Amino acid sequence: MNAQLPMVGGDARELTIGDKEFRQLAKLVHDECGIVLAEAKRGLVVSRLARRLRELGMADFGSYCRLLQSRQGEAERENLISALTTNVTRFFREDHHFRALEKDILPGLIDRARKRGRVRIWSAGCSTGEEPYSIAMELLDLCPEAADLDIRILATDIDPKVIATGQAGIYSEAGLEGVSKTRRSRYFAAAPGRAGQFQAVDGLKALISFAPLNLIARWPMRGPFDVVFCRNVVIYFDNATQEILWQRFASLMAPGSHLFIGHSERLGRAAEEQFATAGITQYRRTAAAANAPADKT
Repeated sequence: MNAQLPMVGGDARELTIGDKEFRQLAKLVHDECGIVLAEAKRGLVVSRLARRLRELGMADFGSYCRLLQSRQGEAERENLISALTTNVTRFFREDHHFRALEKDILPGLIDRARKRGRVRIWSAGCSTGEEPYSIAMELLDLCPEAADLDIRILATDIDPKVIATGQAGIYSEAGLEGVSKTRRSRYFAAAPGRAGQFQAVDGLKALISFAPLNLIARWPMRGPFDVVFCRNVVIYFDNATQEILWQRFASLMAPGSHLFIGHSERLGRAAEEQFATAGITQYRRTAAAANAPADKT
C-alpha cells in the first residue's frame, strides 16, 4: 500500500511511501519521542516530509530512511520530528483553565512568593510560546513585581524551532487574537523592523525560561512544580507512554499542586490514585507518594 501526494513546485512526479518505509519511520518516531503514527497518518507523513526530501535532493522515502538510520542522520532526525509534530496553539486557549489559575491558584502562590517562598510553573509542550506567555500575563496582572520574586515559568517543547519562536516572543496581530487590548498595550510592543509584528516586552519574557525537552527522555529538572500545564500533548502517545508520563509529572509535583491537561485527554488509572479532580480537565496532586523517578522513562 502506498500513500501519495503530488510533488509541489511543478514536478509531475508523485512522491509515494511504501509499507516498509512507513513502518521504519513510524518506529523511529515512536522510539525518538513516543508519538504514534497510525496507518491513517500516511498522507500526513508524505505531505509534511515532501519538502524535506526536495531540500535533500532525494527522490524517494527509501533514501530518506537510509539517511535517518545512518550516523550522519542524527541532525535529520531532529528535522523529522519537527516536521511531524503538531503545533496548534493560541493565547489563553481553553479559557476556563486560565480563569481557575487567576481566581483559585495564583493568589495563594503569589502570597507565598511575597513571603520569600518559591513558585514554579511548567508549560510542558509549550509550542511557540502562547501558553507560557498567557500564564505570565495572568501572573503580572495579579503581581506586577513577579519578576523580582522567586517565581519562574519553565516552557519546554521537543522542537527547537518552536522554542526559538517562543524565546523571540514575536507574534502577528492575528496571532495575538485572544489577548485583550489592555494586555496588548501592556505586554507587547511593535517589533523593530517587522511590520505588523509585535514582541513581548522584557518584563513578560523575564518570567519564562524556554528549553528543548523530549518528554520521554531524561528530565534534568528536580521540581517541585506548583502548576503543570501539559495540554493536548499526550494524545499523540500510546497508553503505556501516557501512564508513564502522568506518573513522572506526579513525581515532580508537591501535594496540593495543580495539573492541567487537554480537553481530549484523560488520566490513566494509576495516575488517578495520585490526583483528585479539581475542575474541567484540571487535577490537584494528592499526598500519595509518586513511584516513578523523574529521570527515567
